[in-house]
Amino acid sequence: MSRPTSEAEYLARLVPPSVAGLGRRSVLGGGLGLSAAALLAACGGGSTSSSTGGGGGGSSSASGEVTFGSNASDAVPKATLQTVLDAFQKENPGITVKVNTVDHNTFQEQINNYLQGKPDDVFTWFAGYRMRFFAAQGLIGDVSDVWGNINGISDPLKTASTGDDGKQYIVPGTYYPWAVFYRKSVFSKYGYQVPKTLDEMKSLTAQMKKDSLVPIAFADKDGWPAMGTFDVLNLRLNGYQYHIDLMAHKKPWTDPGVKKVFQTWAELLPFHQEGSLGRTWQEAGQALQQKKAGMYVLGLFVSQQFPKADQEDLDFFTFPEIDSNIGADALDAPIDGYMLAKKPKNEGAAKKLLEYIGSPKFGDVYAGADSTTLVANTKADTSPYTPLQKKAAELVASAKNYSQFLDRDTRPDFASTVMIPALQSFIKNPSDIDGLTNSIENQAKSIFV
Repeated sequence: MSRPTSEAEYLARLVPPSVAGLGRRSVLGGGLGLSAAALLAACGGGSTSSSTGGGGGGSSSASGEVTFGSNASDAVPKATLQTVLDAFQKENPGITVKVNTVDHNTFQEQINNYLQGKPDDVFTWFAGYRMRFFAAQGLIGDVSDVWGNINGISDPLKTASTGDDGKQYIVPGTYYPWAVFYRKSVFSKYGYQVPKTLDEMKSLTAQMKKDSLVPIAFADKDGWPAMGTFDVLNLRLNGYQYHIDLMAHKKPWTDPGVKKVFQTWAELLPFHQEGSLGRTWQEAGQALQQKKAGMYVLGLFVSQQFPKADQEDLDFFTFPEIDSNIGADALDAPIDGYMLAKKPKNEGAAKKLLEYIGSPKFGDVYAGADSTTLVANTKADTSPYTPLQKKAAELVASAKNYSQFLDRDTRPDFASTVMIPALQSFIKNPSDIDGLTNSIENQAKSIFV
């Protein structure tokens, strides 16, 4: 699903001390709020169907109720998911899918408690590091047999769905690229040209400010949007492999390359929308939609903030080149998928559903129902794609490397407890870069052990 209200909000209180000997400045396992705990407890209980047994990617005779834990709490992805599940149930009349939708932020924050309790048979989650983290703890089910019946999903997507043990633990459904979004009519009105370099982008932002526009819409109330700006600057300044190594703490946060990212960002920050820490991404998106802002660095899901009549006026360009030796052919393209509980109550029907999600049929339905994301299966009928979606698909296809997003490419506890406050601190005070990077590095050392 596209990133909703706080997608992907971070896993505060994610990992209890029993998990993998985590060294950290504070334990995040405690303090589960009663209301949040009750919500997620409700997700896993309540199925009365009997298990049909597993294996084979789902039995053709699978039947009964499958519980489905969903973080798709925003209107567009929630409605699209229901459309997909309705299509699955029509094709498999013996199977009933019971959807348990939890606020996206709550789902993310309580995922570890959820997985160690009574999770739903199938549930939404993210490919890459976030999936591998839980697979390594033995908290999710192996779906390698389901993959044996899946065709049309690319090798890079399969790699992102594979655990450290070589088994698959998630079935990708959709993905979306991050880019710089703008309104064509605004660029046409003022005679703006799409920048090809950072210097050109700086000149463009300065001109937009003179034209009484907010050059770059910006929001970070929910903690994650600023990560996208950090990612793209790091990818452009230091390259893909450096970025991945930094996320794994193979590079120190005090490295000159990291400081250069923050120095470059500090030069751009005066052209960002003020008051970002009190603003949601939707509110920043509305500034772009209302032609008050000239650009917005975000994912394809920003189109949710545009009424149908304005959709054709929305366009994007990939963040421009900074270093010609590195280029501009890497981008964030997060993958959203679906996982299996470690001990599902109805394994056969659950795997039948996952097999359907991995099929072109899922993509056929999804592509026709949601214009804010792209479908993972390459054999799906994408003729309903809007021009914006088609361009987004071309962008991803042309990229040499794509990362999953900062909070998906690194340890979830590091993303939540260190990087959210660090980036928000930088936004408030961009002058103390040495102090900022030293603080991040000191905390990283206590977590990456």
